[in-house]
Amino acid sequence: MATEDQQGAPSVVDRYYTRWYKTDLKSKPCEDHCVLQHSNRICIITLAESHPILQNGRQIKSINYQISANCSRLQNKVSGKSKRGGQFLTELAPLCRIACTDGEEYTVFSCIRGRLLEVNEDILTNPSLLQEKPSTEGYIAVVLPKFEESKSVTQGLLTQTEYEDILSKRRSTNPEPC
Repeated sequence: MATEDQQGAPSVVDRYYTRWYKTDLKSKPCEDHCVLQHSNRICIITLAESHPILQNGRQIKSINYQISANCSRLQNKVSGKSKRGGQFLTELAPLCRIACTDGEEYTVFSCIRGRLLEVNEDILTNPSLLQEKPSTEGYIAVVLPKFEESKSVTQGLLTQTEYEDILSKRRSTNPEPC
């Protein structure tokens, strides 16, 4: 049996990252994303708990980082202390496409401006990580905002409280999950 300290201890994510949310991306209901921002500016892009991929026992068929004929996030290469060479992303830059076995397809977006440091190649071979551990091993990508934009990069994103308010409004207006 766990001691009270073990039960009450925050997770690494809760302890070192601030959660920010972008809801209904590109006007698609419930396609919510989460940005975990560390105090060192690094941001981890994940699916929010309410994203349809994480609901209703959906099965992931494939994850594709090939955005277009000329752009694959897997080809991203960074080097050096200043992380030169990483692809620059805008807020609505697609990171990957996720296809589910029910025929639905979802695009995951960056949500913030910055340099792409890495994508999570582990989810390509083990897509269940995305659903089982979306905030840790199932992350989508790591993005580094420009230093001068690191404070303003979260403008337009919701805090945890604002996000929870939106979720409770959704539940009160539509008891069926998205």
